[in-house]
Amino acid sequence: MDSSPTNFIPTRAQTLDVLRHIGTHRPLLMLPGDDCGFGTLWVLDGQQVPPAIAKYLMRSGFVADAGATGFGARMLTLTDSGKRFRDNGVRWWKNLGYLQRLKITIFG
Repeated sequence: MDSSPTNFIPTRAQTLDVLRHIGTHRPLLMLPGDDCGFGTLWVLDGQQVPPAIAKYLMRSGFVADAGATGFGARMLTLTDSGKRFRDNGVRWWKNLGYLQRLKITIFG
């Protein structure tokens, strides 16, 4: 997390939390939007992931398409660079003090 400009990472604490939860058996699911006006949704463990975070991870190459589910959702898993980014983020988070973590959690 500290290797990238922090102003480009949307809600850093929440992004790190999403990265921590993505795994081989826990992919980020992308439910594509349709022509009826419903937009694309991203889901992880039954919880919606904010579009800004999901799009950031996709644009940065931290997640990649791992195929489709039987219901048409796309499974997105961490790439090697995504794993490195997650590991760097976890180390960065552990080096922060309580007040720094609180400030980042509240203000992004």
